[in-house]
Amino acid sequence: MTLYSDPTRTDAATADAPDEGLRRSLGVGRRRFLSTCTAVAAGAVAAPVFGAAPALAQDRDRDHGHGHGHGQVLVPPHKRGIILYTVRDATARDPLASDLPSGFREVFKQLARHGYRQVEFAGYRQHANAPGGANLESVEGAKLLRSWLDEYGLRAQGNHGFIPSSWPLTEADKDTFKKHLEIANILGMDHMGTGGDPTGSPYRADWDVAADKWNAMGEIARREGIKLYTHNHDSAYGFLLDGGPLDDQGRPTRSSGIRKLEYFLKVTDPRLVWLEMDIFWAHVAQYKFHTYTAHDGSTRKSVFDPAALVARHNKRYPLFHAKDGVVSTTNGMGWDMVPFGTGDIDYTTFFSRVGQRNYRNPMVEDDNSPSATDPAQSLREAKISYDNMAALRKRRY
Repeated sequence: MTLYSDPTRTDAATADAPDEGLRRSLGVGRRRFLSTCTAVAAGAVAAPVFGAAPALAQDRDRDHGHGHGHGQVLVPPHKRGIILYTVRDATARDPLASDLPSGFREVFKQLARHGYRQVEFAGYRQHANAPGGANLESVEGAKLLRSWLDEYGLRAQGNHGFIPSSWPLTEADKDTFKKHLEIANILGMDHMGTGGDPTGSPYRADWDVAADKWNAMGEIARREGIKLYTHNHDSAYGFLLDGGPLDDQGRPTRSSGIRKLEYFLKVTDPRLVWLEMDIFWAHVAQYKFHTYTAHDGSTRKSVFDPAALVARHNKRYPLFHAKDGVVSTTNGMGWDMVPFGTGDIDYTTFFSRVGQRNYRNPMVEDDNSPSATDPAQSLREAKISYDNMAALRKRRY
């Protein structure tokens, strides 16, 4: 397997990188860290870092201050986005049965009113009674979507769409993949990707195969002017099984301590394959995967630092899912999902540490925003999330 050097990697501090204190920090609030450690001390799992505390009152007032002089805006207005999965109930709503925004066009209009300037698609289907019909996954459908995006001053910046299941690629899968690249270009996207991990396997050999496939797809995408990206859940930042005694199927049972997506970064071509970090799931991985069994059988500790990984690989992370959570010691994940800016993940520290604010594209996401009993909830929470993202300011030390 080829190991690639990364021409986009930057180890030195960038112009808008934080000071040394922040670079050392994992984004942990001392108050939340101490209280959480106390809560789980008697439990079976106790990771050194569970997450970050909400800002202290004076910090929150400063970060949410009005006017100028309250620190650098961390997410510029033109970079504030949302993945449409967050408001999937609204795009799927029957416009003949509700006065609430429904279908892509009305949802775009509402999101633009909230202040958003970017959207990430999660497929191209809506309610059949909405303008354009149920399925806009076509060249003509893409042209219609683009006209609505332009009408409301929005830009498409990705899609969680079709990634071929075959490898080597079948001609049918290759043709469908190229159709989606054509749609992406009509919509004006710089990036196209998927909501899944490259593979669900823990074994290095399977990640080698996944890297070959993604390099091949990335080359096809590059010829069309699109950057192909993969998206993570927590498992992808677990530890790779790459050595030690073999199991009864000849597979390795122990780890060198490298995480799966870290290995993927090494064996994929940085000119062809890009990543979207889901920050919530990266923090779940921080909670769940903090010890591993080394090749020699010893148990070793390694705390995952999501922001440090992004900083090390710099421009390979052009997109984020900005998804928030409150600390939980009962659900096995360490976090419960909540609207952006209402939880405990320290986004001020995270965005300050990763820098490159005019390059990153953070997309608000909340899987739980749609409600069976409150049909207005998802768009209302989208506004709350936008306001909280817009209020983020780099702290001064």
